[in-house]
Amino acid sequence: MSDSSIVIRGAREHNLRDIDVSIPRDQLVVITGLSGSGKSSLAFDTIYAEGQRRYVESLSSYARQFLGQMDKPDLDSIDGLSPAVSIDQKTTSKNPRSTVGTVTEIYDYLRLLFARVGTPHCPECGRVIERQTTDQVADKVLAAGEGRRAFVLAPVVRGRKGEYTKLFEDLRAEGFSRVRVDGEVRSLDDPIDLDKKFKHDIEVVVDRIVIRENSLGRIAESVEQATALAHGNVNVYLLPDRDAPEGTEGELLEYSLALACPEHGHSIDDLQPRDFSFNAPYGACPECDGLGFKKTVDAEALIEDPSKSIADGVFGSLFGNSNYYPQIFAAVCKHFKVSVDTPWEDLPPRVRRAFLDGMGDQNEFRSTNQSSMGAVASGTPSSRACAISCTSAIPRRRMRTPRRAWRSTSARSRARVAMVLVCAPRCSLLP
Repeated sequence: MSDSSIVIRGAREHNLRDIDVSIPRDQLVVITGLSGSGKSSLAFDTIYAEGQRRYVESLSSYARQFLGQMDKPDLDSIDGLSPAVSIDQKTTSKNPRSTVGTVTEIYDYLRLLFARVGTPHCPECGRVIERQTTDQVADKVLAAGEGRRAFVLAPVVRGRKGEYTKLFEDLRAEGFSRVRVDGEVRSLDDPIDLDKKFKHDIEVVVDRIVIRENSLGRIAESVEQATALAHGNVNVYLLPDRDAPEGTEGELLEYSLALACPEHGHSIDDLQPRDFSFNAPYGACPECDGLGFKKTVDAEALIEDPSKSIADGVFGSLFGNSNYYPQIFAAVCKHFKVSVDTPWEDLPPRVRRAFLDGMGDQNEFRSTNQSSMGAVASGTPSSRACAISCTSAIPRRRMRTPRRAWRSTSARSRARVAMVLVCAPRCSLLP
């Protein structure tokens, strides 16, 4: 085999006429020419076909029966050829997840390779992450939550679909009384019905403890029991203080006896192929969801004429001709005690932020007509989460939009944009 080039002699495939060519290896080579000059015949029907044929012939007879066998191309000889991969230009798309690696399926093999031979490192110090002991985990738990109430959890299911009825029965038989399902602590004595179509996280509540210096032994014992259930993994859910009720939002600490940085405490599970997949939440970038870009609202592009008011249609034709969203806009203006006729450029900054980004860090507000509407519409610091939560708080019986209209693509698109842009309170102005 030639180490420097691929040498082809007497290629006669299709419209090729005894072509002799030498192609350098480890370089980018482009084949150009007129339509019908034989570019595809040389690249796909000769070089790729011979490389694929040689690769298939190197496999066992059992494996060969599952693979399509390509015919030997019409040529005298070809030297310096390695197993080849080809990409048809028609198979690619504008999807950002469609890459050379995914189209050729090499990406799947790379993920498997990285998961098996990869060496994790600490993101802060660059040190190789090594295994840690039960006593080390107990010391870290004591240092992180001394004086606080905590749940020692064994994560037995992570991001998998199923009902897990048998698992709950086995845990009940082993003497456990509580589990944490999708972030909610539930009793095993009560029926737990899970939708098998959705992914779930299930953690066994091994112990409930107030973290103190004299309880270090109990912590270590609970950690050991949790890691035995969860194959070396243990989670510790810390409540704000020792008197906080169980439903209070707290802090989740994750540890692993398998891999952890001894200095900074960064702990991870054993590497899996899904950790390197941008299609899975475990490997995808949390900022862009694995797409490589992030959609945000450009206020300058959205507000074409800042001299217009909300009533005059400052958002243009974004929401169509529906009379639903103008009433939502009026409700938001009413909440902030501003007029819908005020030009956009004259609105207070907090009002403009409410329209574009949601309610910000304002956790709750009530409608002006609480006697008829009642409940509180809640918001979150996240603009999208706030918009969605507030929009979904509107009762369905008040949305008189025909059901068929919401099935159309354009209607759904406008609805999604509206949820990102507008934080809608419950209001008597709704139809």
